Amino acid sequence: MEENKDIQHENEEMNLPDGQNEQADTENPAVENSAEEKLAEEKDRYIRLYAEFENYKKRTTREKMDFFKYASQDLMISMLAILDDFERALREMAKHGNEADLQGVELIYQKFKGKLEEKGLQPIEVKQGDNFNVDEHEAITQIPAPTEDLKGKIVDVVETGYRLHDKVIRFAKVVVGA
Repeated sequence: MEENKDIQHENEEMNLPDGQNEQADTENPAVENSAEEKLAEEKDRYIRLYAEFENYKKRTTREKMDFFKYASQDLMISMLAILDDFERALREMAKHGNEADLQGVELIYQKFKGKLEEKGLQPIEVKQGDNFNVDEHEAITQIPAPTEDLKGKIVDVVETGYRLHDKVIRFAKVVVGA
């Protein structure tokens, strides 16, 4: 009896007629489930948003580093013409020039080349007989191979190629044997 009075008292407080009290109890788990589902959805959305933000930070950091790494690329490309002129001058001076003049120009050339190498410029090493590689070489012409073993290989290097760090900024111009 006392239990019935307690139930009646609770029903009166909630203004619920008898029998609806049980219904309210069964609806609460459903409400809790939907709240739990909403919480899980929001948590999933938060985790995805956080992951996207972390990826964004990594990508922008990488882009910034690449920008600084290759910011001097245009300057380096323009300096390659001067480097080529130095090499031509050294070859001609070695044939016809004064030994003291040759040493002075070579000293300036080595200093200039050293400064460019400090900034990440590296020549692409190519020798006669190397395999032709489209990632590093540009074939300017094809001639009949002087020997059988030079067919499809590099016969002569016309212009040196260069890399800036790990990126080719000028392909080596080569002659390939046919």
